[in-house]
Amino acid sequence: MSYEKCVLTLDEYEQQLMVRSLYDLRSSQIQRNGPTEDVDDLILKVIDAPKRKEKRWRDREAR
Repeated sequence: MSYEKCVLTLDEYEQQLMVRSLYDLRSSQIQRNGPTEDVDDLILKVIDAPKRKEKRWRDREAR
């Protein structure tokens, strides 16, 4: 079975907001005695996501 990947571009604030939201989801799963493995993996992916500098196309147009 093949899965498609989705790529998100987030600034630092959005990334922190996503991590906090996932922590809240994890906490609610713990309170309901639900599984947290999938949420844990996603938290690690968001935290460890590679950083990229934003490309500036306007600088290249001036050349």
